[in-house]
Amino acid sequence: MPELLVDFITSLDGYAAAEGWPGYWGLEGPEYLAWLEQSPERDYTVLMGATTYRLMAGFAATSDDDSFAQLAEMSKVVFSSTLEGPLDWANTRLVGGDAVEAVRELKSGGSPGLRTLGSLTLCRSLLGAGLVDRFRVVVFPVITGSTGRERIYDGLPDVGLEMVASRTFDGRLQLLEYVPTVLTGPPGSDHPAT
Repeated sequence: MPELLVDFITSLDGYAAAEGWPGYWGLEGPEYLAWLEQSPERDYTVLMGATTYRLMAGFAATSDDDSFAQLAEMSKVVFSSTLEGPLDWANTRLVGGDAVEAVRELKSGGSPGLRTLGSLTLCRSLLGAGLVDRFRVVVFPVITGSTGRERIYDGLPDVGLEMVASRTFDGRLQLLEYVPTVLTGPPGSDHPAT
């Protein structure tokens, strides 16, 4: 069965973005960018919601950045009840129904793997449903308490995390990979993990 990877970049205080800060908080370095370009998950199907689709497709249409060209080549599934197909971005399929059920079907099929791109609401739903096999976070060394937007962890269920990998890029960015287990209560309580 193909794995589902939830993949986030975050400030140290858990924000996905911050008002006035550039992408990657302006701290991406050559080692991190090379790793992104060589990502072993490049053949995975990318899952995203409508907001992320609009943002990324807009960037792709106006950018010369190689990472957007690479993303255009990848298979993408957009979950939305507001967008209408066909979508303009190459290799993109629109799904209007229940995202959790659609991802269950994708996982039972022969896909090489699935990964999210942004889409906090979608990620929360998939994690809550117990569908996530790997949870990866790249932590950027900034605290955006005053300007931070989109808190990543708000609205998630309690989750136990078993670390399976870690790495430092450019002497300042920390990659952390975990296998998640959704919990029904704190460890050691009368509520065992699901």
